[in-house]
Amino acid sequence: MSLRWVLMLVLMVVAFGAQAAGGRQKGKLEQAQNAYAAAIRWGDFESAWSFVEPAYAEAHPMGEFELRRYEQIQVSGYRDLSSSVEPDDVVVRLIEVRVINRHTQAERTLRYRERWRWDAGAKRWWLAGGLPDFWDGE
Repeated sequence: MSLRWVLMLVLMVVAFGAQAAGGRQKGKLEQAQNAYAAAIRWGDFESAWSFVEPAYAEAHPMGEFELRRYEQIQVSGYRDLSSSVEPDDVVVRLIEVRVINRHTQAERTLRYRERWRWDAGAKRWWLAGGLPDFWDGE
């Protein structure tokens, strides 16, 4: 076998390995996003918080007040509108959420962006920036 064929074979194996790793990463992103979306839909904000990047969570801890505030709402809809990848490999999703205030029973719709970052060391995706602010502007 000539050196050229060996080199071509090595390049093909490397390319296939990189593609397979990217596929696993994408699968893990879908799993994380689906689990996070389910937690938001069911109002399980403590579980949703477990998807937040540890550095962000440490810098912006969620206390009892914030958790009680989330108990005042009920999510009646959660929809992924679009998804894109930023140059730094951060995946951004535009989300539409319908929220009902438990006290007034008033429903409103809001949009926010989720930013997902891959952590190669932990081999998982993290939500960058925390949970949605359902009270922005109120």
